[in-house]
Amino acid sequence: MMYDQSIYNSLIPRYALQLAAPHTWAASVCPALFGDFYCWQQGIALPVWKGILLLIACVLLQSSVNTLNDYFDFVKGTDSTEDNVEVHDATLVYGNINPKSALRLGTAYLLAGAVIGIWCCIGSGWMPVIFGLIGALVIVLYSGGPLPLSYLPLGECISGFVMGGMIPLGIALCADGQIHLDLLFYSLPLMLGIGLIMMSNNGCDIEKDKMAGRKTLPVCLGRNHTMILYRLTLSIWFLLVVLMPFFLLGRLGWISFGFLLILAGKTIIRQMTLTLDPKERIQQMKGINLCNIRINGVYIISLVYGLILEAIHG
Repeated sequence: MMYDQSIYNSLIPRYALQLAAPHTWAASVCPALFGDFYCWQQGIALPVWKGILLLIACVLLQSSVNTLNDYFDFVKGTDSTEDNVEVHDATLVYGNINPKSALRLGTAYLLAGAVIGIWCCIGSGWMPVIFGLIGALVIVLYSGGPLPLSYLPLGECISGFVMGGMIPLGIALCADGQIHLDLLFYSLPLMLGIGLIMMSNNGCDIEKDKMAGRKTLPVCLGRNHTMILYRLTLSIWFLLVVLMPFFLLGRLGWISFGFLLILAGKTIIRQMTLTLDPKERIQQMKGINLCNIRINGVYIISLVYGLILEAIHG
């Protein structure tokens, strides 16, 4: 298909940033920070500079996912002005940008993240590189291909596992070349929080996704069963962030419970009251992103707290 370049607006930096969707970056920043601080708290040799670069790489890779997802949804005609989304969250719909520019931008984010990630793998063997290539493949298959992963009932599980579990695991792998499988257990709160972001999005899009032929988990479950699963997962997520610090820090883990009540108590209660109604989509997505920042943020704070105490008493 040929595009008339004269009818499109330029892909200015503001649009490029909107396509990267910074308001969703908690889904990459929280797992990356958790991976960094887990390594430092557990004594895994991760240089600070490498931890920072890996954080940047994760943000770039998520920006690629966000941009490519917008591109594929737009060219397939599943995004429109009738959706209950904010203008800055539907840049291709409202910005009148050449979709090919978005494809090139998403590819650039992917390559930039991959280059930084590969550089950080130097000295840690081939395993981190292979691990990263698997992650990059998932990014492409998540939105593209004849049957995107995001269109399947496993989308929530895949996004939660890849971002919430594989990011911390990959950071530890880059640190010493070893696979620290125990990290998958400690990453469960991050997996649930990120999976809930996708469930929030898909739950609000049940009717639209049915029309588009998508078989997402909420489409398969229906709205009532999705709401039951959604609220149950929110409750388990909250409980895990109360309990997990005790596994990591022993009796010092109690500090996370206080932070959790102060920073996230009202936020998660408010999220429990929402119904995944399409008209509440903007509020729903803002709420679940804020929950990820505050709940998983408390989890990370508990690691920082343990690290500080060890430095004081060590």
